[in-house]
Amino acid sequence: MNWLGWLPKFGKRSMTLSELDALMDRAYIGQSSSASGRDVGVEAALQNATVWACVRVIAETIASLPCIVYRRSEDGGKRRATYHRLYSVLHDQTNPEMTAFDFWEVLATHVLTWGNHYSQIEVDDYGVKALWPLEPSRVTPIRQGGQLAYQYRTISGETKIFSFEEIFHVHGLSWNGVTGLSVVNYAREAIGLGLATEEYGARFFGNGARPGGVLEHPGKLSTAGHDRLKVDWNDAHQGPANAHRVAILEEGMKWHETSLPPEDSQFIETRRFQVEEIARWYRVPLHMIGEQTKNTSWGSGIEQQSIGFVVYTIRPWLVRIEQAIQRDLFEITTGKRDHFAQFLVDGLLRGDVKSRYDAYAVGRQNGWLSTNDIRRLENMNPVEGGEAYMVNSAMTLLADVGKKPEPPATEELPVVEPVAGNGKTVMPVPTKEAMK
Repeated sequence: MNWLGWLPKFGKRSMTLSELDALMDRAYIGQSSSASGRDVGVEAALQNATVWACVRVIAETIASLPCIVYRRSEDGGKRRATYHRLYSVLHDQTNPEMTAFDFWEVLATHVLTWGNHYSQIEVDDYGVKALWPLEPSRVTPIRQGGQLAYQYRTISGETKIFSFEEIFHVHGLSWNGVTGLSVVNYAREAIGLGLATEEYGARFFGNGARPGGVLEHPGKLSTAGHDRLKVDWNDAHQGPANAHRVAILEEGMKWHETSLPPEDSQFIETRRFQVEEIARWYRVPLHMIGEQTKNTSWGSGIEQQSIGFVVYTIRPWLVRIEQAIQRDLFEITTGKRDHFAQFLVDGLLRGDVKSRYDAYAVGRQNGWLSTNDIRRLENMNPVEGGEAYMVNSAMTLLADVGKKPEPPATEELPVVEPVAGNGKTVMPVPTKEAMK
């Protein structure tokens, strides 16, 4: 498609490429004025402290988890495939310019705001060499001959088509299973209200000339007198630095104090509610974004709430990413299913010392954890002989409970009669045949 062939007109001139980019970005994200009067798009949404905090805590948590490539073993287990080309790409250095942490953070930020992440897959004779993130606002999934492809609009206005095999795509909640829905777009009203209340507060304190009362003049002020009084009052009392200054009244003017309007008394409560509302969109517990006034139903303690965050918020994102890795980076590029990637979340789910040690004791006594298994979980070096698995010897089968134990089996010796000889009675030694 020739993007320059349908440039909208501004009066008698065509749109510039930068103006076109802005228009396309707004069209993609569905940016428009919310009921609060604020335009809400990705850039504007991230200016809201709650949106920024939610996106940051999820993105940084995902980026901090090691992504490990495994090979399936014949016994049904798995082994780390450190030799695999993708191990370094997903775990250490995703491309020459980005560490793995940088890449996963960018990926999560794209999905949490735009709803989609796209990366160009760079391959060579040895497999996947690198992943290069693309601006999600410039990518549009299309169909070519029934096959999914991706249309990419460059900064210069050119269009490039990537095949399905050339793109690593992760999306969020979706209508069609192909493109994800943008949280920013659907939460536009909640975010817009949050931005509006924040702006209202800034203007309220920035224009501190709004009196807690009114000035009454006994006569009628001329236009010049009114303007002079207005300028003098603003100069003396406008802004936080001039708050609570003494006012000098002239010509018999009187000050009448007024109460704070009800809409202003609800300002703080409105801002607090918007924090909860936006956190609900991202499914983030309030204590993780600095809001401590209310507890959640995820647990009574911070530890339980944090584990709930991993289980209900982080884990679904990890499953999406892992399955996209399997589809786009293993099966499409190699056609094999003998390798797969997983994020390690054990560190996030670890409880306190007592809880961990109690769990280790259960695993050790029941035979599924060895000494070295436990030491590895605690980031300790293995010890000699620590690979042995043991069980509690007192355990028995459920079907044998209540039965009397059988007496131990004993081997009976054959009965041998004594014989007489030379005036003595002796016991003959049993022959092998007699012992049979």
